[in-house]
Amino acid sequence: MTEGLDEIDHAILAELRADGRLAVAAVAERVHISRSHAYARIRRLQESGVITGYRAVVDPAKAGLRETAYVFLKVRQSSWRELKTALLELDELEHYALVGGEFDVVLLIRARDAADLRRVIFDRIQSLPGVLDARTSLVFEDGAGKGR
Repeated sequence: MTEGLDEIDHAILAELRADGRLAVAAVAERVHISRSHAYARIRRLQESGVITGYRAVVDPAKAGLRETAYVFLKVRQSSWRELKTALLELDELEHYALVGGEFDVVLLIRARDAADLRRVIFDRIQSLPGVLDARTSLVFEDGAGKGR
């Protein structure tokens, strides 16, 4: 169990991960606490930064983003801050992670089609200052993990 969070907090988080639009009364009922207690706990989870927001989960293919790739970057370490700023400007960037290992950065890129994906990777990402090497893995099928 995460430090500072108890079983009720984890139950609330599980319910909200399953349905972020769930009413507080429904959360309370599902985790067997009062509505006011659920409201107070959700508010505390938001104020402490455990809950950082709510979002719609979108099917990329149905939204017109039919091509997906993971792009692995080796970068000049001193360029990370500027590179991160440039990457965040890419509409096609769904997720990034600064990682340890063979590569420094992993990107999840979603694009309309193969030509768009190629443009983003070759013309935009690989040309960014600080990018030393890039490897791309095309995604043929993807799915969400537990609780996503």
